[in-house]
Formats: sequence, structure tokens, C-alpha cells
Amino acid sequence: MLELKNISKTYGQTMALKTIELFIPEGKTTILLGQSGSGKSTLIRIINGLIQPDKGGTVFFEGIPVTPQNALELRHKMGYVIQEGGLFPHLTAYQNVALMAGYLGWPAERIDKRVTELAQLTQLPLDMLSRFPTQLSGGQRQRVSLMRALILDPDLLLLDEPLGALDPMIRSELQNDLKQIFQTLGKTVVLVTHDIGEAGFLGDQIVLLRDGQIVQQGSLPELVHTPADSFVTQFINAQRSPLEALSL
Repeated sequence: MLELKNISKTYGQTMALKTIELFIPEGKTTILLGQSGSGKSTLIRIINGLIQPDKGGTVFFEGIPVTPQNALELRHKMGYVIQEGGLFPHLTAYQNVALMAGYLGWPAERIDKRVTELAQLTQLPLDMLSRFPTQLSGGQRQRVSLMRALILDPDLLLLDEPLGALDPMIRSELQNDLKQIFQTLGKTVVLVTHDIGEAGFLGDQIVLLRDGQIVQQGSLPELVHTPADSFVTQFINAQRSPLEALSL
């Protein structure tokens, strides 16, 4: 589905990504994990062509190099959920979801059918679709954002910290829903998070980044039991379970 070759990105004197080589398998959920500033969001924007890697780096999507010339066309096959949803405040939930389908000239009946299917998939009550984003809860806005990303039935779903702004109970509920949705659709998913628990719960494979480089790639048990270096262990141990307080 995705292959990243020799991907680096420099902003002025700052090197955000340093020679990333990564294969992302079809039909699996890959987690980009790391601290703030580790390059996760930069990498996901390079994948969908919103920004270009430095010279010599190439993203292959379904075997096709992503270039400035074809990025817009290829993005029709990529659903993208940005941080905090990114809904247009002057549009209703329905209008936000239907935006790209309308732009591509889908007939109203087809759009209605697809929006209804996605509302059922994401468990968003249909009466919420007539509301504006400010009239929705944080969890509801994220469901609308996911619906918008899925409207064109993309081959690849990209999510950049989709649950980071939610309170713990809503976040847990949406994690469960996302896992079920990923399993139901069977799509290739790339999700950015800094939360090791979320990564382990949702991901088939985890890619841990530090300072723009891949430190280790594998399952959560592999990161825990066979860490590549001391940073992996430090990163995992830094995210303590609240249950540990009971032993103090």
C-alpha cells in the first residue's frame, strides 16, 4: 500500500525527518508514535502529498510515486482526519461530510445514501447532521471528521492525533469505536499518537520516532520486551498507568 524511501525534511536549519525508510502493509493499522516534535505529523503530511520531502525522497502509494502533479488526484484515495477534526464552522455536519462528494459531482441521492451509511458506521445520530460544529460535542465532531474522511471510500485512512483533545472517558469510547470501524472496513490505516496505550490498542504495528528518525518498528510486546535501545524503555515507562499509584 505505502512505501517510503529516503524520506527527509528540512525547515531552514532544522531537520524534521532524517532518512526514513518505511513499508506500510495493506489492510493493517500502523501507528506513528513519539513525543511532540518527533516528526510524526510531518511524515503523515508527506504521505498524502501536502508537503514535499527533500530531494531524493519518494513516497509510493499503491506503487505510484506521489508528486506535486498527481498528489491532488491520489488524495481522493486517501481519507485524512487532522488534529481536532478541522471541520468548517460555517457548514453543518452534513455539509462537512458531503463536501468532497459534492465537489466531484455526486448526485444528491448517492450522497444521502453514503452519509447515512457512515452515520450508522460511526454511531452518529442522524439528527446531529443538521447541526453546526459548535453545536456538537468533541466526540461528535470527531465522528463527523471521520465520516468526511471516509466519504469517498478511500483505500488509505490517515489520522493525525484524532483523539488528543478529548477527555479520557470520551477518548476511551472512541478508541473502542475506531478499533471496531478499522476491523469492519479492513482498510489500511496510519494513525499518529503520542499515547503508548492507544498505540498498543489500535495498532498492528508501531513505528516509534525520536528526533525525526525511526527508533524501532514492531508490535507493542516487541517494544516492551526487546527494546532497540534505552529510549524505547524510557518512553514506555514514562507513560505510567494510574493503577501504579495504588502500590505507592
